Amino acid sequence: MSEPEAGRSGSASQAERASVLQLVFRRRGALIGAGWIGVLVLISVFAPFIANSRPLVMSVEGQLSSPLLQNLSAVDVTLLLAGFLTLVVCVIRLSASVRIAVVGIASLLCFLLCSQLLNPSRLTVHEQYRDASRAGQIEWLVSAPIPWSPKDYLRDFGDTGLQPPLIQSSRVHLMGTEENGADLLSRMVHASRLALGIGIVATGIALGLGVLLGGLMGYFSGWIDMLGMRVVEIFEAVPTLFLLLTFVAFFDRSLYMMMVIIGLTSWPGYARYVRAEFLRLRQLDYVQAAIVAGLPLQSILFRHILPNAAAPVLVAASFGVASAILAEATLSFLGLGLVDDPSWGQMLNQAVQSSTFNWWMALFPGFAIFMTVFSYNLIGESLRDALDPLVAENTAATPGARTASGKA
Repeated sequence: MSEPEAGRSGSASQAERASVLQLVFRRRGALIGAGWIGVLVLISVFAPFIANSRPLVMSVEGQLSSPLLQNLSAVDVTLLLAGFLTLVVCVIRLSASVRIAVVGIASLLCFLLCSQLLNPSRLTVHEQYRDASRAGQIEWLVSAPIPWSPKDYLRDFGDTGLQPPLIQSSRVHLMGTEENGADLLSRMVHASRLALGIGIVATGIALGLGVLLGGLMGYFSGWIDMLGMRVVEIFEAVPTLFLLLTFVAFFDRSLYMMMVIIGLTSWPGYARYVRAEFLRLRQLDYVQAAIVAGLPLQSILFRHILPNAAAPVLVAASFGVASAILAEATLSFLGLGLVDDPSWGQMLNQAVQSSTFNWWMALFPGFAIFMTVFSYNLIGESLRDALDPLVAENTAATPGARTASGKA
């Protein structure tokens, strides 16, 4: 293929992606879902600056300091860098794979470097800043919009425990407090990191395994396909929730363990999609021409076949993220999630722990879980319709018309 032809092919591919995105976001449901997910991403990236007991800036004896910046963790800095790089690479004209690689590699290096250089305080006395301010030791300070950390149990106030929203006159808790007295809104903000993280990482693991193994099964077929399908059937028979419960019972509760287990038990669905597409595409003329031309196997698989087989996988991935979030929330609701880190499912569990129903502990976390899962489903539905040739053709011909799927 000559350079002009390659350039035209790349331009056509970019035009097709732009057309698909235009069809996706023409639907109101996709806009609502993307808007909610976008808000969650912003909240997750800037969570330490939104909800924190440490002052953003304070003055003590004329000396300015920032306890918040001094205690940023490696995860905090990595998320800030990843968010900034994402905005930069979206402006620069690069392929999607290069953008993902740049952000991923830079974030990994930043995390490893910050893990060695940063040394945030492991034992934090959150009330020290409030005590110093009441004693007049701090001349002035600028607090976060929500001046409570997720693990600030407000012991200096004495009346810790479940409190409904806006019941205290001395301090404002817009969503009330949880069983240990921590501000619920602050824990909701920081729990968004856990929800998005476990969904994206677990789905990424499943997607990587499914695409690799499904592509090999579909391209080579024969005994490789037969052996691979037996492995797929074995993993499909493993229930994800029961496997999570088993590991939690015998090992320590770990977020990374949850991500790996959900990812390792979710890949067979993606492998089936990729296998079916590779079986169909490997017989087409352009693939046969690439084989005759002597192109390397990785080029044939991942440059010529996979981009044309990615449509159903992307749709399944959007639903997979929602399923991973639900799995973690279910585990936390059963009291088997992370012990001290905030989680929406853990907060739901506290709604029914006492003799009375604590409505605020059910309403706000439940709404967050519902909206997040619903948003991913809306995006997946819109993406599936946009990639359906018949639906896409009808939508392009009559922009104001609603499809049968939309009416449903």
